[in-house]
Amino acid sequence: MTTDKIYQQQSEEKPFRFNEEVAGVFPDMLRRSIPGYAATIEAIGSLAARYVRRDTNCYDLGCSLGAATIAMRQGIRVPGCRIVAVDTAPAMTIRCEEIIAEDDRRFSPPTSVDVVEADIRNIDIANASMVVLNYTLQFLALEDRDALMRTIHHGLNDGGLMVLSEKVIDENAEMEQLLVDLHHEHKQRNDYSALEISRKRAALENVLVPETVGAHRDRLMSAGFRHVAVWLRYFNFVSIIAIK
Repeated sequence: MTTDKIYQQQSEEKPFRFNEEVAGVFPDMLRRSIPGYAATIEAIGSLAARYVRRDTNCYDLGCSLGAATIAMRQGIRVPGCRIVAVDTAPAMTIRCEEIIAEDDRRFSPPTSVDVVEADIRNIDIANASMVVLNYTLQFLALEDRDALMRTIHHGLNDGGLMVLSEKVIDENAEMEQLLVDLHHEHKQRNDYSALEISRKRAALENVLVPETVGAHRDRLMSAGFRHVAVWLRYFNFVSIIAIK
């Protein structure tokens, strides 16, 4: 695993992009930056085993390097399924295809995976039993988020599941500052310097736009999901499950 040193070396301020440089260190970046990330990936596999039905489609929207895709693939226990892994960044989809190909060679899993370079807002969701957005929605424009949730709900079969993991903000300003401080301490314990943390925060400004848990819950219920629950919260990161 290549160590993330991007914000040690980057002196000029520029917006965060999912480019080749980020793709090269992405697993380390996630491991050190997102508390609870490993638990989220593990749960995706467990949820796939429980909710994916035979002869249905699964979607990993904003798949990056395919961690959630592989977790779903390993969890699926029924035949005839297909996973569609979608990302808009060429650097991510190229590396994701390589990782999926290696998984094919090593394990010959029965579930097929199609890696698609596209905007997730333009993907047709159909005959779906599971959809994952793992830290993806936060990068979409706010005005596009409601429509995407309606599209996903429409494409899910009855009883189908969506997993939505996001960075969030707290309604209470004092609690929000506490959670931000705890997150920064978490990153420092994982050997990011204060300068790296500051530079990355600046790079993500206006690129990653978080919302409150309440805003996510309201959107999901408005889209038509019958059951919505936060199953994991770690500081200012949450993972939500929604069932049609």
